[in-house]
Amino acid sequence: MPHGSHARLDARPRRTRRERLWQVGTPVVFLLSGALFVTSAENSDGTDLRPGRYTDMASVVRAERNEATRLTERVAALTESVDGLSARLGDRAVDRYQREVDELSDPAGLTPRTGPGVTVTLTDAPQELIETSAEDPNFLVVHQQDIQAVVNALWRGGAEAVTVQGQRIISTTGIKCTGNTVTLQGVPYSPPYVITGVGDQADLLGSIDDDDYISRYRRDAADPDIAVGFGIELPSEVTAPAYDGLLSLGFATPLEPAAAS
Repeated sequence: MPHGSHARLDARPRRTRRERLWQVGTPVVFLLSGALFVTSAENSDGTDLRPGRYTDMASVVRAERNEATRLTERVAALTESVDGLSARLGDRAVDRYQREVDELSDPAGLTPRTGPGVTVTLTDAPQELIETSAEDPNFLVVHQQDIQAVVNALWRGGAEAVTVQGQRIISTTGIKCTGNTVTLQGVPYSPPYVITGVGDQADLLGSIDDDDYISRYRRDAADPDIAVGFGIELPSEVTAPAYDGLLSLGFATPLEPAAAS
């Protein structure tokens, strides 16, 4: 038999095996695809698995803030319940500790404060300037250190209470940048950032005016090439609400040394 004829005879069974693979594989692929569609439908519960409300930062900030507010309200309700149960115990030791708690509540920021105050508002430069300016973009937006500088100046000026975005600031409050937002006590906020101190207005203003960091920020605010926002208001009466967030502290402890074998 010629060599060419022998080659054609060998090719026939190879085509047959390939056809069998397709006959078996195609239904399997369709079955797997169907299973994936069913799983996706169950997980989504009739909604989009990647909902549109999370496609922009503003929506994410709102969603995170709403969730934080819900959890904060839950914490406040549980704390009130615990306080009520503790007050009914009638134990001398509990009563003594409760009196100590009451005395420390005000300096700890757990009671509201009302009085005259100073409000400072910081905001990013206009968006059109941010997009066209030749300046370093970092000079055109508000950073955590800008907010912290104002808060510290208010404390130095004798503020009885300080709030940022309406939240009471206490000794454990953390302010940090997260992308183009600032996170305060776990809640993200977008500019403008409103910082208010309750106290003697002349003392608070004097402390702000004497702060070198704030003076540099105000020069940037007056520079038309940077134009970050800076504003001051003097409300005759303002209320700083009581801090209502988590009070428990997390901390590390040293490991016990391994026992000698």
